[in-house]
Amino acid sequence: MSRSPAVSLLALLAAACGALPAPAPTPADLVSGTVNVFAAASLTEAFKKAGGDFEAKHGAARVQFNFAGSPTLVTQLTQGAQADVFASADQPNMQKALDAGLCENRPQVFASNRLEIVVGAGNPKHITGLADLARSGLLVVLAAPAVPAGRYAGEALQSAGVKVTPVSQETDVKAVVSKVALGEADAGIVYVTDVRSGGAKVAGVPIPDPQNVVAQYPVVELKSATSAGSAKAFIDFLLGAQGQKDLAAFGFGPP
Repeated sequence: MSRSPAVSLLALLAAACGALPAPAPTPADLVSGTVNVFAAASLTEAFKKAGGDFEAKHGAARVQFNFAGSPTLVTQLTQGAQADVFASADQPNMQKALDAGLCENRPQVFASNRLEIVVGAGNPKHITGLADLARSGLLVVLAAPAVPAGRYAGEALQSAGVKVTPVSQETDVKAVVSKVALGEADAGIVYVTDVRSGGAKVAGVPIPDPQNVVAQYPVVELKSATSAGSAKAFIDFLLGAQGQKDLAAFGFGPP
């Protein structure tokens, strides 16, 4: 008995579908394990956001951070601390890591930053610029000269022709912001990003471009990396669109 045209058409379609190749499997995500990142203190908030987005992209990966002043991190690394990635707030401290043979490859600049005067909320001392930091009786706190923010602050003050004797020199910019927020100092010089992350207890006073300093932040994979692929993936993420968006959201500029 002959088949109806409709049945024959269904048979042909079934045969054709059976001949189609199977869909290609989804590529496996090879980024996994923990990426141990040593990063400058000024990167704290931005890197926590970037780390969360990196983990969302790579479900089997985790990012663990150690935040401190760049020279402190270099000291820890040269003394044998294990890390996969090092992100510095300046080139000189990264150069120390290079000179010590800690870096797997050449560092790449992934962000920039600028200086700002940090004061208490409402600017109770009515500070308008760097020249005011030399006023008698004003308590100014700076990062130590070995810390990138401290060195940059010295360059800015020199450009402005202002001499300041700080009441203390801190190990990182977060400590400078904290002293101002707690009322232990009247003012300090930190990064724009640190004033923003300092919250409602502090405010910022802009530093004009001719006196300001642009800080460049390099990052590198370290020879001590336990997962080179994941370390490289994190650096690539920072340099990519989402990483740059995360950094910009916290006030960082492009490389």
